[in-house]
Amino acid sequence: MLRSALLLLISVFPIASLPAMLDSAATIVLPDPLLTGNGVRITSATQWEELRRPELLELFREHVYGRNPAGRPDALRFEVTSTADAFDGLATCRQVRITCVGPHGELSFPLTVYLPKTPARPRGCFLLIVNRNRKIITESENNPQGFWPAREIIARGYATAAFHNSDLAPDDKTDGFRSGVFSIHDAPRTGGEPRPGNAWGTIAAWSWGASRAIDWIVTEPALHGVPVAVAGHSRGGKAALWCGAQDRRVALAISNNSGSTGAAPARITRGETVKDINGQFPHWFARNYHDYGADVSRLPVDQHELLALLAPRLVYVASASEDAWADPAAEFRACVEAGPVYGLYTLPGVGAVIQPGIAQPLHTGAIGYHLRAGKHDLTAEDWGYFMDFTDLRWRDGEI
Repeated sequence: MLRSALLLLISVFPIASLPAMLDSAATIVLPDPLLTGNGVRITSATQWEELRRPELLELFREHVYGRNPAGRPDALRFEVTSTADAFDGLATCRQVRITCVGPHGELSFPLTVYLPKTPARPRGCFLLIVNRNRKIITESENNPQGFWPAREIIARGYATAAFHNSDLAPDDKTDGFRSGVFSIHDAPRTGGEPRPGNAWGTIAAWSWGASRAIDWIVTEPALHGVPVAVAGHSRGGKAALWCGAQDRRVALAISNNSGSTGAAPARITRGETVKDINGQFPHWFARNYHDYGADVSRLPVDQHELLALLAPRLVYVASASEDAWADPAAEFRACVEAGPVYGLYTLPGVGAVIQPGIAQPLHTGAIGYHLRAGKHDLTAEDWGYFMDFTDLRWRDGEI
């Protein structure tokens, strides 16, 4: 899709006048999401669902994020520990404790939930994976921050919930996958025994936690049947996308500045590379992923195909103009390249082939996108764009 548009532009305009996106972010060849590993061309949604989608999921599990040892635990407990009015009576706040039981023990983590009193049936629910200061959650009512503007979300008619990533697994490369959810699911290891190369990393653990939060959300009568969005910033955005790819209860996955191994393709190496990210954060992904740092062309998948795994559901990618490490142009390129998969469902993708300017959101298709002025962050402005998008897609709590 993008390749044809670029050829048209080149035939009409002199090279010197082409948009700035005609650089490596636009010209590097990415894997074709509609071509299976054995060369079968996917031409229908049925073929995608039966052949290509399962194949891509397996490739991401084996080579990038690792394999979750379990889905929903057979023993899963929910306890609402408190219920109170919030935001001057505009909402109800519930504190929920989710307890997951695995073969080697159990793990509990808290979920903070805000339910609007009006409308009685929220238009949707935004679940946020928080990867910054815990006060973003604990002080969300009395000391609100743009990272999670819960009052504003409530005022727009949505419910919202949040949990802290470290309650599922520590963001600590020295932990050795021995704490959090790893301690209840992974087989005990002695000495320097290595984990399997396809064992799950912390990004997968956080995404697993988001699915367990959804397990509670779907049991809450006030949220019955409403669409659920999973959102995250940076490393949280990577987890949100991986959660959405695996858990089809996710109606919308929101990636905010997720960059490398989030929305930005690995083969576009202007920002953070596979070698960079595995060197600094070796605990985030499967050990197999480290094998591709020296030559990403060998990687059998790329991140536009992760976005495509959301089809026909919604996906939103947000970039920031000063966030070169996450490479906004590469993130947008992934949106464009995922479009043909949405086309199988007769749905429009991102609605453009040239990256828009600052504060020019693309909300006409199933893939949303905006470029915000500023640095690597999640802000109230970003949330405003997310809700503008869902206002167009979700009516009265329906998809």
